[in-house]
Order: sequence, then C-alpha cells, then structure tokens
Amino acid sequence: MAATDIQQIKQEVKEVIIKALNIKNIEPDKIDDSAPLFAPGNAFGLDSVDAIDIIMRVQSHFNVRIDDQNQARDVLESIDTLAAFIVRQRSA
Repeated sequence: MAATDIQQIKQEVKEVIIKALNIKNIEPDKIDDSAPLFAPGNAFGLDSVDAIDIIMRVQSHFNVRIDDQNQARDVLESIDTLAAFIVRQRSA
C-alpha cells in the first residue's frame, strides 16, 4: 500500500471520529497521528463511552470488524494503530 493511501485512511479516520462525536473545535490536520486517543489530555477529549461510538462508526465506514474488547483497546490506541488495522483488514 502506498504512503498516500495510508495517509488518506488516517485523514478519513480523523474525519469519522470528529463526525461521530460531533467535535467542533478540532481540525483533522491538527491531530497527531501517533498521540494516544484515550490518554489524559488527548486531542479529542475522549472517554470509554466514546470508544463504542468510534468502533461502530469505523466498522461501518471502513467495512471492518473489531471483534473483542482486547482487540479494540489495541486498535484504538492512536490514529496510526487504527489506520494500520484498517489496512490489515482490507488486505486479508
């Protein structure tokens, strides 16, 4: 997969999260791809309830499955890990 493809997926992931959670004050380009999504002080201000919304939207938008809580925890670590998961799922 070309670098531009992974960059496009990262951009889409950011947009899906912003739309899913109705976040108004963050531009996708301002989000660090490697920053933890659920750490204190993260760019989105996410909590565990938000994780469910994100999982649902990502699964629907990208036509992938996040099968269990442990997998979700790893996949939702950052924009980078989410994009890598989507790429792996699409390649499988």
